[in-house]
Amino acid sequence: MKELDPLVLLAVFQEMLGPQLWLLMLLAVAGITGFAALLVRERRLYSRRLVAAELFGLVGGVIALVMMAQFSVSGFSDAGGPIDWLLIGLVYGIGLVGSTILVYAALGWMGLM
Repeated sequence: MKELDPLVLLAVFQEMLGPQLWLLMLLAVAGITGFAALLVRERRLYSRRLVAAELFGLVGGVIALVMMAQFSVSGFSDAGGPIDWLLIGLVYGIGLVGSTILVYAALGWMGLM
């Protein structure tokens, strides 16, 4: 495979995640849209809300790892090479950042903090 084809990536993710892929995609788009709209409305970041969202982001990273272990055929004990550990770290990081953005937006729109 000499080229990176987005449709191939979509097919791989669809095979790995099944119908949960579309739920996660919808959640990501809703979180980013809500966060951007909140920033436009408030014109600043609130530190208390951001710290609370970052603390939940730590839990969100762990949830992403649990979901990865549930959806994939292999477990964490099967990780052997450096790329496996890099992927595990990447999944944790995406879960951390995604849940932080989602929680910040949710707290802002609910008027909390």
